[in-house]
Amino acid sequence: MIDGPYFALTVLGVLGTGLVAGVCFAFSAFVMRGLGSLPPARGAAAMNAINRAATTPAFMILFMGAALLSAVLAVVTFVLWPEGTVELLVGSALYLVGVFAVTAAANVPRNGALLRMDPDAPETAVYWRSYVREWTLWNHVRTVASAGAALSYLLALT
Repeated sequence: MIDGPYFALTVLGVLGTGLVAGVCFAFSAFVMRGLGSLPPARGAAAMNAINRAATTPAFMILFMGAALLSAVLAVVTFVLWPEGTVELLVGSALYLVGVFAVTAAANVPRNGALLRMDPDAPETAVYWRSYVREWTLWNHVRTVASAGAALSYLLALT
């Protein structure tokens, strides 16, 4: 059984990855649908405003904190090799690869490209259609991975 500070880290892992799963789910379930239903110039401008707002301390502490916690849990798991090792390593891998790496490799580059475009330009309208489809697809991956990480950490506690 996991106990002491390791227990607290794992509980924080459940909470952090679970909260990120909720944010990602909201985007997959209705935010991107709503933005995609807007005219391209308005949708792109709104998404750019959301992306700028997402870099505030509150979200970055949650997103980066969950990544740091996942890395710490993975390292500590390799060192201590407690019960629940498989679940802890799976949870860490899901978050670090399925959320953090996917964000860096798939979502952030698309956000950067959109940010550099003039929302009213004709090429933005063309890009916007593929942006919404591709960004949302990768966000589905992040949603499932972060929910899976939370579940894996939770299972390690049982």
